[in-house]
Amino acid sequence: MSPSTTTIFIGPILAVDAAVSHAIHTAAKPFLPPFVLLLLEISADFRFSFPVSLSLLLSPPLRSFLVPFLLGLLFDLIFVGIVKLIFRRARPAYNHPSMSAAVSADHYSFPSGHASRVFFVAASVHFFSAAAEASMTGPSYSFLDGWIRDHNDGDVKVEVVVVVWIWATVTAISRILLGRHYVLDVAAGAFLGIVEALFALRFLRIDEMIFGR
Repeated sequence: MSPSTTTIFIGPILAVDAAVSHAIHTAAKPFLPPFVLLLLEISADFRFSFPVSLSLLLSPPLRSFLVPFLLGLLFDLIFVGIVKLIFRRARPAYNHPSMSAAVSADHYSFPSGHASRVFFVAASVHFFSAAAEASMTGPSYSFLDGWIRDHNDGDVKVEVVVVVWIWATVTAISRILLGRHYVLDVAAGAFLGIVEALFALRFLRIDEMIFGR
């Protein structure tokens, strides 16, 4: 497909996406203080989320979940960066000026790395919950273990899964409201995050080799 043909098909879609995204951003701007959106941004930043997740390896019952989870976070970071460099879609002109790009790929908009990350987290918690429950049948090892799972049967609490999904959805939407991304960027990122969680569940379960379990 020639560049001109690609422009004919993709151009109108991107134009509609840009118009819808700008309308959403403009409509929400008077009602949402930027600091709330920035807090959501920080909560999903790799530089914050990865070290926090890494520290949870100190909790033995969570390791069967955290090893593929951490590897999945790294995979997401690399894969999304590559896709950004391939498509090189510019960010919205009205992007909030507080943005600080960590690497060159961060200058590009498609797909949303924050959306892929938060949906990877939410989907991982959802998909891995059964596997985590199977390895968390003993007594609680820490305050965190007791907070995540039910004290009676050891199952991961439904409330935890629901809260994580809500956080992921709100954070992804905030990327549009903050002017960081277009709607299609966020939708693509969310889709990638869910697929990556399935990939991690299937192919990155190497905790037995690491911890001898």
